[in-house]
Amino acid sequence: METQTLQETGYSLPDFDQTLKNHGLSLKRGETVTCQVNLGLLCNQVCKHCHLSAGPGRKELMDLNTIFQVIEFQKRAGCEVVDITGGAPEMNPHLQVLIDEMAGLTTSLMLRSNLSALYDANDPVLLDLLVKHRVTIVSSLPSLNLSQTDAQRGEGVFDKSIKALKLLNALGYGKKGTGLVLDLVSNPAGAFMPPAQATAEKRFRKVLKENWGIVFNQLFTFANMPLGRFETWLKKKGNYDTYLKSLWKGFNPCTLEGLMCRHLISISWDGYLYDCDFNLAAGLAKGNLRTHISDLEKIDFKHQEVAVGNHCYACTAGTGFT
Repeated sequence: METQTLQETGYSLPDFDQTLKNHGLSLKRGETVTCQVNLGLLCNQVCKHCHLSAGPGRKELMDLNTIFQVIEFQKRAGCEVVDITGGAPEMNPHLQVLIDEMAGLTTSLMLRSNLSALYDANDPVLLDLLVKHRVTIVSSLPSLNLSQTDAQRGEGVFDKSIKALKLLNALGYGKKGTGLVLDLVSNPAGAFMPPAQATAEKRFRKVLKENWGIVFNQLFTFANMPLGRFETWLKKKGNYDTYLKSLWKGFNPCTLEGLMCRHLISISWDGYLYDCDFNLAAGLAKGNLRTHISDLEKIDFKHQEVAVGNHCYACTAGTGFT
C-alpha cells in the first residue's frame, strides 16, 4: 500500500525522514515493552477516520494457528503489555483463547474496543473472562454528541456505546478500588487537531457522569492518521493537503523519545511484524524488512531503525502519540 508524499500534493514540505535529518534526529527502537496483536480487519463499524479501512466486508482474521504462534512469541519476548486490537477484536472467534493464554504471560493485558462490538457480542463468557483476568479496556468514543458520533461511526453507534459503558461500569470497570481499568480514546470528527487532553477529559468526565452516570479512568486524545479510509475521505473533501500541512507545522521533536513505535512491536493478523499498527496500515514492514514471527531466531529489536512515512507526522504533532 502506497501513500501520497507531501511533494506530490504540491506543497514544498519535506518528507518525514528528511524532517528528522533536518533536526539531527533518528528514530530507533528501544526496549520492546508492548506486544500489540491485530486480530484482523473485520469490524461492525465503517468509521470515517479508520486508518485500516476496517469494516463488515473485510475477510482478514487471525487464525488459531497464528494465535498460538503469537502466544509462543510472547513466551520468548516477555513483553510487559499485550495490547489486543483490530478491527473489532471481539469479532475474532479466537479472542477468548488469546486472552486466556496471555493472561499469565504478561503484567498487563489490554483490549481495544469500539464499544458497540462489545455490546453487540452480548457474550457473558467474554465479559467474565475480561473481569477474571483484569483486562484493561481501552474504548473509543469520539464525541459526547449523538449526531457527531453516528455521523462518524454509523447510525445507532452512540446509543450502543453508552449502553456498553454502563455495562462495563456495572461490572466494576472504571470504578475506584476495583482494579478494572476503563480508558477512553477520542479522535476529532474531521480534518483538525484534537483538543487539549486535560480539557477534553474534564468535559467527558462531567458530561458522562451527569447525563448517564458513567465513570472512567483516563481519556486520551489523538490526531487522526492520514491513512486508509480517513486518507480517502480527506482527499474526497479536498482537505488532504491542508491536513498534512497542519501536522507538519505541529512537528515536535520532543515527542520522539516517547513514541510508541520505539517500545512496541505490532503483529498483524497474518503474523508479520510492524513497528506500529499505523505502519501496518501503510504496508511498511518492521525496519522495512518483511518478517514473520515464526521465522525469528532471536527477539531483540533494540537499536533497529523504525520504518517511517509521512503519516508519522500525526504521531509527532503537538504532544505526540505515545
